[in-house]
Amino acid sequence: MSTPTATRTAVTPLTTEDAERLVTTAASAAAAAGAAVSVTVLDAGGHLLAFRRDDRAVLISGETSTRKAYTALQLDAPTADLADAVRPDGPFHTLPTALDRPLLFIAGGLPVHRGGRLVGAVGVGGGAPEQDHAFAAAALDALV
Repeated sequence: MSTPTATRTAVTPLTTEDAERLVTTAASAAAAAGAAVSVTVLDAGGHLLAFRRDDRAVLISGETSTRKAYTALQLDAPTADLADAVRPDGPFHTLPTALDRPLLFIAGGLPVHRGGRLVGAVGVGGGAPEQDHAFAAAALDALV
């Protein structure tokens, strides 16, 4: 008697072309709103695929955009949806300090899926958290 095996469909990984589209779209959305931001794109392994910091963006925005992307990737969730989980009474309140790589639970990080699988993440930092989330969402919308 043979045992059925699961069939896995290959999913195209996030490419540098995809990453550039994400960065360009997020940066354009921010510029249209008058915000100066940094945008980070990571692949599924957490490796940097693309990064851009607007000349006018605060320096820390580079770090926050990267941490937001990393957090969204590691937890496969928008960072905006995770903020309550790390409050002092939340189920993951110690998570931000439990790892050697810092996570950031502020809106602006989104996982990137293709074919139902996680292929990377985008993070935006430098605007208000709600703005950063909207800029990252606009980038995802452009990644058809």
